Amino acid sequence: MSYSLQLFTLRNAMQEDLAGTIRRVAEIGFMQVEPYNFVATAKELGAALRENGLTAPSGHAPLLSQNQDEIFAAAKELGIGTVIDPFIPAERWQEAEDIQATAAGLNAAAKKGAEYGIRVGYHNHQWELESIIEGRTALEYFADLLDPELVLEVDTYWVAVGGQDPVEILARLGDRVKFIHIKDGPLNTDTKAQQPAGQGKLAVLDVINAATSLEVGVVEFDDYAGDIFDGIAQSLAYLQTAAVNAGELA
Repeated sequence: MSYSLQLFTLRNAMQEDLAGTIRRVAEIGFMQVEPYNFVATAKELGAALRENGLTAPSGHAPLLSQNQDEIFAAAKELGIGTVIDPFIPAERWQEAEDIQATAAGLNAAAKKGAEYGIRVGYHNHQWELESIIEGRTALEYFADLLDPELVLEVDTYWVAVGGQDPVEILARLGDRVKFIHIKDGPLNTDTKAQQPAGQGKLAVLDVINAATSLEVGVVEFDDYAGDIFDGIAQSLAYLQTAAVNAGELA
């Protein structure tokens, strides 16, 4: 399993200096990134990734509200193999009919993505776990409506904020989960209080181990009160040290 960085974490730095920000990400030790808003920045971002030897196995784009052909074309240009819709608002997760419509929309997007050789996925927030549909979380209800080729990127922090155990949710979702977002903190909606991996209340290593079909673990901060570059460096160092220690114990 490899690690990536969701570039939304560095959105302010990216707006000021995209190329310089990508260079710093590589210097910290990340080999992969997960771009967002990549249709608008594809040319500059692609050049920066190539210059620094980085790849982008996944990327975020609003597939149900923007031009899908533009999204998939930009993804192909950047070498993104999985395009993940990052946000469907909370009000769309309260009724079964709305969830069915979202699933149908993403199933259709996946068929278009396949024409470009690109897979489609979905990324949750807390409300998909707070909402209960027919005795299950809305996220699990939704997962059962997806075509087999669709994947999930489970934001494990927001699962916990939503009142569910990420380890149990990952076990129930099984091999549908190919990506997770790794973040830590006090498990509440105060994003400024988020912390580097291993320093908050989330059992990060247990969560990683619960995702048995994981391809990429994506480090992310929604926000951070400290120096964000230091924050991502601490997260990566924690994950790499844990991987080394696990190897020694194996």
